[in-house]
Amino acid sequence: MTDPAALPYRPCAGILLVNRAGRVFVGQRIDTTQAGWQMPQGGIDPGEEPRTAAIRELGEETGITPDLIELVAEAPEPLTYDLPPELIGKAWKGRYRGQRQWWFLFRFTGADARIDLATPHPEFRAWRWADPAELPGLAVPFKRQLYADVLAAFAGHLP
Repeated sequence: MTDPAALPYRPCAGILLVNRAGRVFVGQRIDTTQAGWQMPQGGIDPGEEPRTAAIRELGEETGITPDLIELVAEAPEPLTYDLPPELIGKAWKGRYRGQRQWWFLFRFTGADARIDLATPHPEFRAWRWADPAELPGLAVPFKRQLYADVLAAFAGHLP
């Protein structure tokens, strides 16, 4: 097996989406039995800018269109997380050790009825609005520190 430290991080964009009440969108993944909620996120295509990837991924995962969001802030630097040992070699065809994520804070300006998880390639089976302080505890264990770091990056913009 390849030494995980020798593997690169997958480039990714993450979205902390808040509603008018300051609550954060979280979804439960379809492809896992692990209990846990996550914010929208996904890979950055070659040549794609991180913000463009974030907006594309948000649409692909939630059906939310660009006219329903406003950019509030960008994290000052990318954040990383490592996969747990049992997922190395399995996730992303074994090519990555984890993800390097560029995070964006967007405000959702639409009605909840505009959120539609029945996208062409659904990723979430359920969604809800959560209090920002809940985020680390809602995440799968290997993403908890990442979510704490995301909250810290946007602390001046959250209630």
